[in-house]
Amino acid sequence: MQLFEQIPPLADRIRPQELEDLIGQQVSERVSSFENLQPLILWGPPGSGKTSFAKILARKSGLEFRETSAVMHATAKFKSIFDELSTDPSRKIIILLDEIHHLNKNQQDIFLPHLENGSLILIGTTTENPSFELRPALLSRCKVITFNRLQLEDLEKILQRAENLMHKELPLTAEARQHLCLMSDGDGRYLLNRAEELFSLSLREKLSVDGLQKITSRRAIVYDKSSEEHYNLISALHKSLRGSDVDAALYWTHRMLAAGETPLYILRRLIRFASEDVGLADPNALLQAISAHQAYSILGSPEGELAISNAVIYLATAPKSNAGYVAHNQSKRCAAYYGSLPPPKKILNAPTTLLKEFGYGEDYVYDHDTANAFSGEDFFPDELSRRTFYRPVERGFEREIKKRVDWWSVRRKSKG
Repeated sequence: MQLFEQIPPLADRIRPQELEDLIGQQVSERVSSFENLQPLILWGPPGSGKTSFAKILARKSGLEFRETSAVMHATAKFKSIFDELSTDPSRKIIILLDEIHHLNKNQQDIFLPHLENGSLILIGTTTENPSFELRPALLSRCKVITFNRLQLEDLEKILQRAENLMHKELPLTAEARQHLCLMSDGDGRYLLNRAEELFSLSLREKLSVDGLQKITSRRAIVYDKSSEEHYNLISALHKSLRGSDVDAALYWTHRMLAAGETPLYILRRLIRFASEDVGLADPNALLQAISAHQAYSILGSPEGELAISNAVIYLATAPKSNAGYVAHNQSKRCAAYYGSLPPPKKILNAPTTLLKEFGYGEDYVYDHDTANAFSGEDFFPDELSRRTFYRPVERGFEREIKKRVDWWSVRRKSKG
């Protein structure tokens, strides 16, 4: 005998039943017909409405519907469903496959024949970029619909909808209510789970921000060191540094640190940035980045994180030049393209009589014996016309380097 009725979670009870009821998304126009649904990949952050959208489509299509998860079930589960389809050629089903990116490439292939013959409409949800995680053959057979991260006003609408369903207000002050939305970090499901906890409380007074923080925890920041988000954030840091936006650079640095990124990874990227984007416009930039790496290695977290912030500030505010980086790449390509051209004989040492007879060292001008210690000789191979790889900019210390390079260039040409 059943002693009590199990009540579905609030997130399920409040789930939208119509496309127009989806909050924070403009996806209804992406579906042309419920009767002729095509396979879909729904891509977006957690709690943005992907599953609700899929269930609405399945219900309105009138087709048989199965829901499963790529995390929970192996290939055998899917094969059993396909065996059912093979017994009835006229049968057609929709499978909602949550977290489809967890399937390996071979597992993804088993859907292809059934997508091809039209017996299966696959609706896969994923928080990862499908371009990276799904096979091209599967992706080409599916339409990708993107879902946006829910904004604060969207989360507030969800809270209002929950209060209407529960016929009572959340026991929160206005500030605590907004803080709850901030804590949810764009995740509607997390928000509703926390709201359900709060509805169950018997309180005489509304909770303040401090009171809310004592009974519930902030949603873990969405971040995976092997995922697209990892590369997106490090790209945001790198471009903020390059754009000399010190405040944005600090923000992205601490976004990654708060999410659990390895500090030494960030420091390695700062060292690379110092070489690539600051270069010789400020020769101290590389020293600052390396020193920060050493300081963190000695201190660890949290004390060593100040060294990271200081390095970020220094690099963001330093003059920028990629002249060294460009020269590195161009000279590397040139060396590879022209192969094993020998140096000019006049700049080669001639330790033996035979080598002197071959012309080694002949007519070499010792630069220190000339005015200004500059002979103006051309040191490229005889078979290779002179190239200019390094073009210093008029910023920072490279302004001084440019004066030297230009001075040498003029005298080298006048000698020729």
